[in-house]
Amino acid sequence: MTSANGTPVRVGVFGLLGSGNLGNDGSLEAVLGYLRAERPEAVVDALCGGPEAVTARFGIPATRLHWYRGEYRTASRAGAIAAKGLGKLVDAVRTAAWVRRHDVVIVPGMGVLEATLPLRPWGFPYSLFLLCASGRLLRTRVALVSVGAATIGNRPTRALVRWSARLAAYRSYRDAQSRDAMRAMGVDTARDEVYPDLAFALPTPPAGAPPGSPGPSGPSGPSGRVCLGVMAFHGGNDDRARAEEIHRRYLDGTIRFVRALVEDGRPVRLLTGDECDAPVVAAILDAVDSPLVTAAEAASLADLMQEMVAADTVVAIRYHNLICALKACTPVLALCYAAKSDALMDRMGLGAYRHPAREVDADRLLEQFRALEKRSAELRHTLAERNLAAARQLEHQFTALDAALFPATDHAHALREAP
Repeated sequence: MTSANGTPVRVGVFGLLGSGNLGNDGSLEAVLGYLRAERPEAVVDALCGGPEAVTARFGIPATRLHWYRGEYRTASRAGAIAAKGLGKLVDAVRTAAWVRRHDVVIVPGMGVLEATLPLRPWGFPYSLFLLCASGRLLRTRVALVSVGAATIGNRPTRALVRWSARLAAYRSYRDAQSRDAMRAMGVDTARDEVYPDLAFALPTPPAGAPPGSPGPSGPSGPSGRVCLGVMAFHGGNDDRARAEEIHRRYLDGTIRFVRALVEDGRPVRLLTGDECDAPVVAAILDAVDSPLVTAAEAASLADLMQEMVAADTVVAIRYHNLICALKACTPVLALCYAAKSDALMDRMGLGAYRHPAREVDADRLLEQFRALEKRSAELRHTLAERNLAAARQLEHQFTALDAALFPATDHAHALREAP
């Protein structure tokens, strides 16, 4: 694919990619799949959190998002504070220079317009604003593709997020309430569409028991495997004062739930979605000393889906762990910490199977779990139908994205092909 002047179209991808979050990397994988299928001659590179990991896994050049390598460490000394402040100025120049080298920049999915987890305005919101402002100034089209959004209370963060969305050339959202949230924050969303999360475009692996899992995996019965997705959950951006209390309640309730499953003879497979979740896995394994409880080492959403395809039932908290279970057509009970999880479960026909992550009640959770299992066959059929619908919607999303991002190249191609 070439631009109107005959040079290859340069496409950048942007975000906290390669930083250990499997959901973010899954969104990138979906967009790269689209580009390689529809725009194979495009020259693609990334500005991201973990450039080495992105290059190693996806085979594209990548540049570090932040000049200051201690960006996400708390700065307490004067030298560190000064370095972080200088880094913000340097990043403005670096981001503009990177944007200038591209015809199009894509932000693939992720909750880039929300603050449902702890977030500082001078962190990623500032980086996203630099990207979108540079794109507008330098006439590089920036696309926010199937992103998540939520109404934000913190004024500086809200302002940065609102202006980032306004300056983008293309916006689509992964659920209707994300679009509603941006409209409520003052963004004109009249032309913005809603599509499923980009992870629904990823292939589902074939069924098969993953290595290291104890016990059989049958369609039903007390010996069936349960996948439990865990998270280093401390509440959201507005919960900082009680973060440890929220985490302790979540962890204690989860441990009690695992113990109840083990007492029933159920093999439990612990899954994560980010490197920061490892301490939660360690705490559960330490508290529930049983060979029935094991931990997976998933390196991608495909690995997570493989685990879930082989499970009877899933209980999960991370958003993309839920998506993996839904794509695998495995009944899932969601520990919901944000409205995006509620919307996802409703959309996929499992709205009745939700439990508040901030107030995990092991007895109530076990009751919901057993009710879910009684409807397993029916729900698997429902999920198969909803997954087909999601795949069709994402095909439409990529067609619309192609038309929005590459009108000049398509026009030039049409002229070259004309008799």
